[in-house]
Amino acid sequence: MMRAGRAAALIGLPLVLMALGGCAPDATGDRAGAASGDGAGAASGDGAGAASGDGAGAASGDGAPNGGPDAELFASDDNVLAASAPARFGFGAEASAARVAMWDIDVRPDGEGLPAGSGSVAEGREVYTTYCVACHGATGTEGPNDRLVDPVQWDDVPTTRTVGNYWPHATTLYDYIRKAMPQLTPGILTDDQVYGVIAYILFLNEIVPEDAVMDATTLPAVAMPARDKFVVDDRVGGSGVVR
Repeated sequence: MMRAGRAAALIGLPLVLMALGGCAPDATGDRAGAASGDGAGAASGDGAGAASGDGAGAASGDGAPNGGPDAELFASDDNVLAASAPARFGFGAEASAARVAMWDIDVRPDGEGLPAGSGSVAEGREVYTTYCVACHGATGTEGPNDRLVDPVQWDDVPTTRTVGNYWPHATTLYDYIRKAMPQLTPGILTDDQVYGVIAYILFLNEIVPEDAVMDATTLPAVAMPARDKFVVDDRVGGSGVVR
C-alpha cells in the first residue's frame, strides 16, 4: 500500500508542475521546469529557484541568504537577539576574599601556605587508625591502595615509590592529604589532624623520632631521604616543555 501511494504521488507530480507552469516538463529548453534553461525552477539558469543563477532563492547568486530581501530579515533577527540579551545573566556569586581563601590552600615546598596548628606522632596514630588503615594497611605497607612506607633507600632505580624513599618534600604530604584524603570523604580532617597523621607517616618511614611534632615550622625543616635525587628543571628555550 505504501509503495503504491508513493508511486501515485510521483506520477501526479508532473501534472502539478504542468498545471503550475502551463507546459510540459521539457527535458531541455526554456520553459518552466526545464532541466536547464532560463525558466523558473531550472536546474541551472536565471529563473527563480534555479540551482545556480540570479533568481530568488538560488543556492548562489543574489537571493537569500547571501543577498536579497531575506538577508535583511536574518540580519534584523540577529540585531533583535543582541539587543534583548541581558547585560548579566544573574547566576553565580562574587569571588569574595573569603571565598577565594577557601580554595587558596596550596602548600609550597618551602612551607609557604601551611596553616597554624600542630600534631604529634601519637595523635597521628589515632587519625591513621581511624581514617587511613583500611586503604593503606596497619603499617602503611599492606595496601590495598598505595604503599606509604619503605625506609629502604635506592641508588639508581626506585624499588618502591613511597613517602620514605621517593617523595622529595615533606610539605607535599600536607598539600595532598588536606585536599584529597581520606579518599571517600576528603577535607574532613582538621589542620591538627593533618599535621598529626603526617608526623605518624614520617615516623613509620624512620624519618622523624617518635616524639616529633609537626607544624608550620618543623614540617618544612624535615630532610627527606630522596631530596637530592631530584634536580630542578631549569632548562630554557629549545623545543619541548621548557620555560
